[in-house]
Amino acid sequence: QAYAWCREFLSGSWKLIGPDEFGIWPIGGGLSNLLYKCALPEHVQSVGDEPRQVLLRVYGAILQGVDSLVLESVMFAILAERALGPRLFGVFPQGRLEQYLPVGSGSPAPPGPPAPNAPCPPQSRRLRTEELRDPRISAEIAVTMARFHGMAMPFNKEPKWLFGTMEGYLQQISELTFSEPAQLQQLEQLRGYNLEQEMRSLRDLLEATPSPVVFCHNDVQEANILLLAGREASSERLMLIDFEYSSYNYRGFDLGNHFCEWVYSYSHESWPCFQAHPEHFPSRQQQV
Repeated sequence: QAYAWCREFLSGSWKLIGPDEFGIWPIGGGLSNLLYKCALPEHVQSVGDEPRQVLLRVYGAILQGVDSLVLESVMFAILAERALGPRLFGVFPQGRLEQYLPVGSGSPAPPGPPAPNAPCPPQSRRLRTEELRDPRISAEIAVTMARFHGMAMPFNKEPKWLFGTMEGYLQQISELTFSEPAQLQQLEQLRGYNLEQEMRSLRDLLEATPSPVVFCHNDVQEANILLLAGREASSERLMLIDFEYSSYNYRGFDLGNHFCEWVYSYSHESWPCFQAHPEHFPSRQQQV
């Protein structure tokens, strides 16, 4: 099926190779998405400007609603056309074909057998937490976010995502139960904070705050920012990825959430798999 999708949606040499020449390797995914790298064989020459490798994303066992999948595909296509996200090569009911961006710096080597004596191709990489504080990179992130916020997207303009997500978390807390006394004690302590009232107060505060509602990424942390290979000297060397939380929201949330990400490192190997460094929260001067 993967061979058929690539043959149907991609041009050039993809239409000339046979199933036995088609290269495909799993590169990750879970219940919601299965990810594969698809590639042309080394001995097949390109006919035009077709990509030699693509990312195949197949929707997995846990399916989103049809409406969500349609909105995500539309958003991905628009971001790709405006060069704010990876290119999109094909969309079909079971998934889509995307630009394949090899990610290095601590990641496993790209799947598939390397060509004999072939030089290692340059790889894009995700930013590291400490790089968020680099003045030049921080300025480039600001420009990238400003472009994102300036887009007019064909989606619901009401800022429903933030409180919808919080209400979902509150619902999960209300349904939690534990058998261990220590866990029950922690749960009762959490419920004792009257989180419903806290959220009402937060909603009132946000609605009274003069922050415009714009199209937001909602998760601008280091792992969702790629430093693109070959653009190290360019002023457009960063790309945002992973748009699953993107929606219309308060611009201040996107900015504030990003500044909070300066504090947290998610590369910690032992539980809880992150470390917090409050001293890294940006100063007023760094923010502006």
